[in-house]
Amino acid sequence: MTEKNYNPKQKEKKAMKKQEVVRDLKPKKQEKPAEKKVKEEKSEKKEPIIKKEKRKKEEAVVKSYNLPISTKYSVALCKFVKGKTPRIAIEDMEKVIAKKKAVPMKGEIPHRKGKRIMSGRYPKRATEYFIRLVKSLQANAVANSIENPVIIEAISNRASRPFGRYNRFGAIQRKRTHVELKAMEKIKWKKEK
Repeated sequence: MTEKNYNPKQKEKKAMKKQEVVRDLKPKKQEKPAEKKVKEEKSEKKEPIIKKEKRKKEEAVVKSYNLPISTKYSVALCKFVKGKTPRIAIEDMEKVIAKKKAVPMKGEIPHRKGKRIMSGRYPKRATEYFIRLVKSLQANAVANSIENPVIIEAISNRASRPFGRYNRFGAIQRKRTHVELKAMEKIKWKKEK
């Protein structure tokens, strides 16, 4: 009985030889002289490539849909954040989570201690979501090369609210909110105002 040779390098050599034989058998295309002239003309007429400059974006935007937070609290947080830089807004919201600073709110809400505030609350969960959004907005501003970003627009709208399960039926309607934040460079924002 003959032994089979399982050396992979030998197999590669055989395969390469077969490929070379097949290449030699294929007829080579011969170009007509007219085609050569056309190709030369095309190569001579090459125009310089003009690279388009990237247009600098003037504002950074963050949109978030169907957040599981109260629309009432998110409206109050939008007013709380608007007109501030992202860094200051994050610091203030961290104070809200620590219950050092209240978010001013309208309606029949108990009074709070602090300057220029009548009634307010400490919406912890909504504030946590807003901190994430403002951090994302800050990163977008850096990506768009905005040097001194200021939150110029903060909008929150009610989203479609699904029914949650309580016992057997969908008795509870859940909270859902859409939020949109925009930031612009401070100098341009003042000029527009």
